[in-house]
This record gives sequence, C-alpha cells and structure tokens, in this order.
Amino acid sequence: MTATLYIDGQWVPAASGETRTIICPADGTEVAVVSEAGEQDTLNAIAAARKAFDSRVWAGTPAAERGEFLLRVAKAIEDRKDEFARAEALDTGKRFVEAQIDMDDIIGCFKHFGKLADSDAGRIVDAGDPTVISKIVYEPVGVCGLITPWNFPLLQAAWKLAPALAAGNSLILKPAELTPHTGMLIMDVFEKAGLPAGVANLITGPGATAGAPLSSHEDVDMVSFTGGLITGRKIAASAAQTIKKVALELGGKNPNVVFADADFDAAVDNALNAGFLDSGLVCSAGTRLIVEESIKEKFVDELVRRAEKIRMGGPFDENAETGPLISAEHREKVYNYTQKGIDEGAVLRTGHHFGGEEHKDGFFYAPTVLDNVERGQHVVVEEGFGPVITVETFTTEEEAVETANDTNYGLAGAVWTSNRGTAHRVSSKLRHGTIWINDYHPYLPQAEWGGFKQSGFGRELGHIGFEEYREAKHVYENTEPAVSGWFADN
Repeated sequence: MTATLYIDGQWVPAASGETRTIICPADGTEVAVVSEAGEQDTLNAIAAARKAFDSRVWAGTPAAERGEFLLRVAKAIEDRKDEFARAEALDTGKRFVEAQIDMDDIIGCFKHFGKLADSDAGRIVDAGDPTVISKIVYEPVGVCGLITPWNFPLLQAAWKLAPALAAGNSLILKPAELTPHTGMLIMDVFEKAGLPAGVANLITGPGATAGAPLSSHEDVDMVSFTGGLITGRKIAASAAQTIKKVALELGGKNPNVVFADADFDAAVDNALNAGFLDSGLVCSAGTRLIVEESIKEKFVDELVRRAEKIRMGGPFDENAETGPLISAEHREKVYNYTQKGIDEGAVLRTGHHFGGEEHKDGFFYAPTVLDNVERGQHVVVEEGFGPVITVETFTTEEEAVETANDTNYGLAGAVWTSNRGTAHRVSSKLRHGTIWINDYHPYLPQAEWGGFKQSGFGRELGHIGFEEYREAKHVYENTEPAVSGWFADN
C-alpha cells in the first residue's frame, strides 16, 4: 500500500486508502502514485504535532541546537541537490536547471535561519525599581499549519519550515497536491538529521479536505498560507473563529515601470525575465509592463521579437528556455484570461497558443504579449498567473506612479531609469512590499518578503519572518516581595 504521509515520525497511507497519480506537466507521463490525505489524516497530524509541542521535545531544545539542526538540513539538501531538483522538475515540469537554482536558494534559506535561531534571547526592560527584574522573552507560537503552492513547492515550504523550526514550533506541512515529492524528501532529511517524531508532519491532499482543518482546528496556533486570494480569504475567515495567528502571501499584479532614459537593452531583457521566467508562474512576476510613451513602440516591438524566440520544452530539454504550466485546467484558465483581454480590446502581439507538435503531450502556453491595454480591464486588474505581459503607457512621473499603484495587490514592482533621483522618488511612492531598481526578481533570505493591500499580511524571510513564528512574553519578577497594604487587615 502506498504510504507517503509522514505523521508522528512514521510513513503511513491515507486513512481512506485513497491515492493520487502525479503527472509530469511537460509530457503527461506518470511520475508516481502517492497517498491522498483526507480530513482524518490531517487531524492525526495535528494531534501528533500538538503532543510533540506540549512535550517540549523540540521547543525545549536549546536554540543553538535547533540552529545546528537547520545547518545539517542545509548540508543534506546540498549533498542531494540533484535528487531534489529532479523531483521538483518532474512534479512541476520546470527546467531542471531552474529547479537546481531553487535548491540553492532553499539551502541558503535553511542556512540563514540556522544562524538566526539563537540570535535574540530577549531583552531586559528597565522597570525603574532596583528590586524588579523585568524581561521580554520569546517563545514558539505552538503548532503551525503550513500550506504551500505548486509553483515553487520546496522553496515556498522552506520559507516557512526553516523559521518555524528555528523558533521551536511543531508543524504540519501541506504542499499542493500536484507537487508533493520534495515535501516528502525534506521530511526524510528531517528524520535522518534527528528531528524528534511529531515535530514535523506531512499531509498530501486537496485543500478543501486535507487542508481545511489547519485553519479551523483549535489545536493549531498559527496558519501560514501562500497561494491565491480567494483561498486566502477563506483561510483568514476560518482562522478567525479560533483567533489563531495568520500569515498570508496572496500573489500580486506587479508593475514593471520603464522610463525612457533606462538602459534599453537591459530593460527589455529583464522585462522578458519579469514576465516569462518560470513560465510566468511567479507570484511577483512583472506582468504589467508600464513603459514611457516616447519609447513604447520601439520597446514593445523588441519585446515581442525576443518573446517569439523563447523556446519551450520539458525539464531535461537542454535547448528549452521555459517550461509548461502545471495542468490542463490551469492552461485553460490562462487561455480564457487572455481571450477575455482580447475581447475587451487588447491587441495580441504574440503568443496565446499551445506551441507546436512537439508540445502536444504537455501543458504548454506560449509567452504572450497584450498591447494597448487600459486600466480597469480584466487583464490589468486580475492576476493571470501565466506567461502573459500586458502593456500600458505613461507620459509623466506622476502618471507612472498612479498607474503602478492602481491595483488591489501590492507584492512587488520595479523601476527602470538612469536617473537615481527618479528611481528613489518613484520607489518611495510605490505601495508594494518589494521594489527593484534596474533589476527584477532577485531576493535575499536576510530581507523581508511580503505584500501590501490584498497581497496579504505578515512577512517571510528576514528577521520579521522569524518573528512571525515567535510570541513575546513579559516576565516581571519582584526580588523583594512584601505585603502591599492596599487592603486593610482588620
């Protein structure tokens, strides 16, 4: 029987016996059969995590030792890098080389939080009384439900796993049901690195059944979710019933603002990266190209010329530059999203097809450029989550800022200009959690990541990303206790 759930230190099948066949999106071939968790499996995992946390088997481990554990995890992933990358490439269809880069970022994440684990033991507060010792100490939140998406399966998980474990929490990881394998591999690493049973648990199954208890159950103290806005709203509403801590990263509709004085070749090249890297399946993808009117025609012509040369292919195709979408259903969603934009008046410059004969067995969607879009149109307002760049224009700096901020999201954005004054004025006015100047996509594990507005709340990475998984407690000690005399003793 298939046993790919990891609960209380054991690999077990789903209570129902159900399984799911994982398909490679690049060619439709079978990757593996895995256990399909349901509600009971999640309840079992919650119970195991609760028991482990209350026993303090991990929470009571010195912070320095928790940090050393994370460094061992980083080393284990480094030693098995190609194994992890291959598993991720097969599940997602992304190029193997891209998956290898993801592994490097994951290693860096575990190293960062491994070093941060014992960096802040608390602080002494001046009570203004020499007989009082007043201090702030930091403790783990408790049991954490971690729900992650399919576009960067282990990277998004690592952003949650590493700080959660560094802080001393117990956890249940629920990866997207389509991309479970690197979640399984990381549990194997945790086990071999000596993590006590019950501290980290893995359930693989649909969000509606396997994921739902993580936001509603009273024994879960925190839920951290990365994914779509609609699901995020449901999780926030469910979590509110037990007033648990919530962190949400809900995607974006990210502006890439190009001024006429920008380095033309660099701006075009990075506009391609912004919108089409990883097939546009990036929450911070720069799919809203906002270019100064005076260079718009030249810029978009060159963008289209370059986009038409992008080669699509599977994970191990050395000639490929981008891969497929995750599923036939998601490709249909992206296709319909684009078609609605065309129906609203956008001009299709390239793309909006499924590739050639060599792509027929996969879920490919060609890099697409929609020109002459207008603010308020569906393709400008809604996140398409695919390789679709829309083009808007501006004539003044004020108009550029107004256009870039005209979105309900606020995750990331970029400014391209050779004038540093312009760059810093504009970046200071953009309501987005990350701003790149003359670049697009790089991030640092030391720097906080998260969004404004409906891109969510809370932060991952950086010091604040660590604090999300800790609670502050004030301990007030009177070293010379005495009768207060407030009430008469007569």
